[in-house]
Amino acid sequence: MLSNFYIEDHIKSALKEDIGFGDITTENLTGDSDKLSAALDSRVDGILCGCEVFKMVFKILSPDVEIKFYFKDGDKIKKGDKIADIKGPAKAILMGERVSLNYIQRMSGIATETNKYQSAIGDLPAKIVDTRKTTPNFRAFEKYSVKIGGGALHRFNLADCAMIKDNHIKFAGSITNAVAQLRANISHAHKIEVECDTLEQVKEAVLCGADIIMLDNMTCDTMKEACKIINKKAIVEASGNVTLDTVRSIAECGVDIISSSAIVAKAPTLDLGLDIF
Repeated sequence: MLSNFYIEDHIKSALKEDIGFGDITTENLTGDSDKLSAALDSRVDGILCGCEVFKMVFKILSPDVEIKFYFKDGDKIKKGDKIADIKGPAKAILMGERVSLNYIQRMSGIATETNKYQSAIGDLPAKIVDTRKTTPNFRAFEKYSVKIGGGALHRFNLADCAMIKDNHIKFAGSITNAVAQLRANISHAHKIEVECDTLEQVKEAVLCGADIIMLDNMTCDTMKEACKIINKKAIVEASGNVTLDTVRSIAECGVDIISSSAIVAKAPTLDLGLDIF
């Protein structure tokens, strides 16, 4: 879950960016006593995400803004649904409109895209997960959105899990050297993942006792063979060229995890609008 103190700090920064030294339009059109009512409406089908973040924008601008949601994070919404009613000081609502929509549209878009991928996997046990290809300083919101959309989470940052990628292997000289050095230095609480491009690398990673083996940009036939080699001795992750068209066939190879940057990086924003009565 997203902590309120984290949300608040992030939103304050976003409001400083958007409002700057003042909203010259709103502040010259409205008075302190002016009120208005509005609705948050859905213009497309999707998965809702970011309700508390949306609320927090207006709470920061004015404690007198009242918001009533008719859906919650994770709910399926349809085109034409009224998501929430908003009423209160006109100045605060008009000033907060764009920032509040930016958050909830982006988060709902990611949740919706993630849900499409996980739904495509269907009843197979594999889980779709995110990557570190996220928007700078927006990762917590994007990862929360992936979870709300039905996906699972990969490492949050570089401190979560040791991941040996191709450049690490080149630097260390081999997978064996890299794993050995990490085992000697990292905490017992951290897993070691090895990115493998070939079946020979897969065999080496198994012999080294890697906790997670990533099959990077392999064909389905090669992934099936890799899963046989690993034989449940490690968690198997598939990555590379994952699309809605390929994700189920990848899951059918027997992998445990399918990581994709597309569920975040290529997710379109969900079209939601704030409409004044």
